[in-house]
Amino acid sequence: MEELVIRGGRPLKGEVTVQGAKNSVLPILAAAVLVKGEVTLTRCPRLRDVETSIQILRELGCSAAWDGDALTVDASGLCACAISDALMREMRSSVVFLGAVLARCGEAECGMPGGCEIGSRPIDLHLSGLRAMGAEIREEGGALRCGCRRLRGREIVLSAPSVGATENLMLAACGADGATVISNAAREPEIVDLAGFLNACGADVRGAGNSTVTVAGKRVLRGCTYPVMPDRIAAATYLCAAASAGGEIYLRDAKEGHLRAAVAALRESGCQIASDAGGISCRATGQRKAVAPVRTAPYPGFPTDAQSVLMAALLRADGATVFEENLFESRYRHVGELRRMGADIRVFGRVAVVNGVSDLHGAAVECTDLRGGAALCVAALAAEGETRVGCLRHIDRGYEDLRRDLSLLGGDVVRVNT
Repeated sequence: MEELVIRGGRPLKGEVTVQGAKNSVLPILAAAVLVKGEVTLTRCPRLRDVETSIQILRELGCSAAWDGDALTVDASGLCACAISDALMREMRSSVVFLGAVLARCGEAECGMPGGCEIGSRPIDLHLSGLRAMGAEIREEGGALRCGCRRLRGREIVLSAPSVGATENLMLAACGADGATVISNAAREPEIVDLAGFLNACGADVRGAGNSTVTVAGKRVLRGCTYPVMPDRIAAATYLCAAASAGGEIYLRDAKEGHLRAAVAALRESGCQIASDAGGISCRATGQRKAVAPVRTAPYPGFPTDAQSVLMAALLRADGATVFEENLFESRYRHVGELRRMGADIRVFGRVAVVNGVSDLHGAAVECTDLRGGAALCVAALAAEGETRVGCLRHIDRGYEDLRRDLSLLGGDVVRVNT
């Protein structure tokens, strides 16, 4: 078992290159199933979830190999259409393989997806959309068995702008007869990146980043080399780290356009944030100020994945900040651990009220989920004394090397075996 040992109480100073985006590379790896040839992803982060995706690809008969930060996948040898229950349980986004395998093979079988326990995340929209395109889906004993004689393009109106459902339907649509129109589609930058990859392979995807996405089916997809977009949630984490501890940092490759809601909140708290062609800088001096209520919402609203790290950045702010979590009902599991460090947080259902305190102190805490674990590290950088953060498997799902990056930014962070 490993822990991060963080000695806080000193300002940050330094720069780091933001890793490739976890939430972009995972659906792109599923999309590689559609290509009967090699695709190479540059700036591909080495994450636990990426390794799980590689295991899924190999289980399907594909090959995958690393060369530095480039991952090459060859799906020409795909010979299976079933994904084991053990791999499906490893991560939530494993379900995106369903649309890709169904489009490539005409059938697919998998267990129900797993991931962090942050609340109910049903896949009803995924399944209803695939059924509308002609798939026959049976749910038996926690497994999904899908088949189709022929997928047909059609107009699908999502009842909510689900990121996963939009991705799954985009992938299935690549193998459908005719055009598929997805209305009320998710608009996240990761959707745009998936469309960019598909188009680089020869697909015809239009409208990504808007509420209507159109996919022309039955295009021959060829291999390509494609750079994964920078991880906006990792960037938000490091901006919040600077806001928490104070200091001045620079994030190479970060895109302010992907982070407008989070950046606006940090500026309101007193941080000086500027961007240029190379990245984003953040200068945080003095005490943070409480900000207007933070309400999570689908993009371009405030991202639910950044809620916990912003909360950690405002634990010592002057005044009270109200957080309202509108996407997942169990996004406050990290609150109890922050209280161990002296935080004053009160939770009322989906609302959390953070009253700023004068000081935080080090404590032994455990990650409850991916982003909650990052929030503990953000708070620890501002706490007096030593904080020991355990249960790092959650953090490893989404951060390539959090210890390395926080150290490059001037934090006193080491990873130890216990």
